[in-house]
Amino acid sequence: MSEALAVVETAGTDTTVPAVSGARQFWRRLRAQRAALVAAAVVALLVLVALAAPLLTALEGQDPTTYHPALIDSARGGVPLGSFGGVSAEHWLGVEPQTGRDMFARLVYGARVSLGVSLGATVVQVAVGIAMGVAAGLGNRWVDLVLSRITDIFVSMPLMIMALALLAIVPNTFPRPVLVALIIALVAGWSTMAKMVRAQTLTLKNLDYVAAARLSGWKTWRIAVRELLPGLAAPGITYAALLIPSNISAEAALSFLGVGVKPPTPSWGQMLTSADVWYQAAPQYLLLPAAALFVTVFALTVLGDGVRVALDPRAASRLRVGTGRRRENRARAAVPENALPEKALPVKSLPEKEGPA
Repeated sequence: MSEALAVVETAGTDTTVPAVSGARQFWRRLRAQRAALVAAAVVALLVLVALAAPLLTALEGQDPTTYHPALIDSARGGVPLGSFGGVSAEHWLGVEPQTGRDMFARLVYGARVSLGVSLGATVVQVAVGIAMGVAAGLGNRWVDLVLSRITDIFVSMPLMIMALALLAIVPNTFPRPVLVALIIALVAGWSTMAKMVRAQTLTLKNLDYVAAARLSGWKTWRIAVRELLPGLAAPGITYAALLIPSNISAEAALSFLGVGVKPPTPSWGQMLTSADVWYQAAPQYLLLPAAALFVTVFALTVLGDGVRVALDPRAASRLRVGTGRRRENRARAAVPENALPEKALPVKSLPEKEGPA
C-alpha cells in the first residue's frame, strides 16, 4: 500500500511530504519505553531458548526423560549428590530429586510447553472473541441478545472448576498440551474479548464510512472484513498481549494440580507439583521453575503494557511511576529561559485621588 501524502503549507508554498504510517508510529512509541524494550528482549530470548531446546540439550549431552539413578542418594530419599543439586559439567543446572533427570533439559523443554500452550490458547481466544463480538454487534436484536447471553455465561464460568471437570473425562490418548490449550481458550478469555469487540463494533458501525459501504450494497461479511476489522486490530492486539501471561499462569496452575500436562512431558507447573517437599533438601528444584515462570509472566506483562501504550498514546502507562517529574524537568531544561513565558505579575489597584472639596 502506498503511503498517504500530507500537504504542509510553509512560506506560502505547498510542500508534499509522506505522512508517518501507523506502524512507524507504533514502533517509535514502543522504542520510547525502555521497560518494554527490555521485556521484549527477554521474551525473544525465551522464545529462542524454547525453539532451540533440542540443540541446547544436544550441546549439553542430555535429554529431559533419561533417569540417572547413580546421581541421587537413595539413602537420603533421593537427594541429588554433589553441591547445588548435582551441578557439574555434564548437568549444568543439576539433576531432579528421586529420578536424576537433567534439570536444564527439563527447563528448556518446559518452556516449549508453557509458551506453546499459552500462544495456542491466545490465538483461539482472539479468533472466537472477534467472531462472536462482530456477529453480536452487526446482527439484529435477537442475534445480539442470544450471543450476549452466551458470552455472559462464559464470563461467569470458573476456569479451574470447568478445566478440572473436562480434563478428567477426556481420554489420555488425546494430546495433552493441545487439550489444555483448547480448554483454556474456550472456557476463559474469549468472552471478555467478545464483549469488548461488540462494544467497539457498535461504535464503528455508526461511522460515515461504514454507512457509505452499507449504502453501496456491500454484504455484512464484507463490511466486517474490509471496514471493521482494521479498526479492531489495535484493541485486539492489546488484549492478546495481556492474555498470554494469564494463559501461562493458567497452564502452570493446571499442571500443578495434576490435571495438565502429564509426565514424562516436562512442564514448569508440573515440576512445581512435587517440588514443595524438596525445598529444603534440594531448593533448586523449586526455585528454578518458579523463577522461570516469574520472569516469563513479568516480561510478558510489561511488554503487554508497552504495546497498550504504544497503540493508544493517550493512555498513561501504569509502569511510569515517579518518572513524570523527571521528564518534566528534562523538558524544561531543554527550552531556553528566554523562550519561557514570563509570569504575569499581580496588578495592584492604585488609590483614587480625591477631588477638591
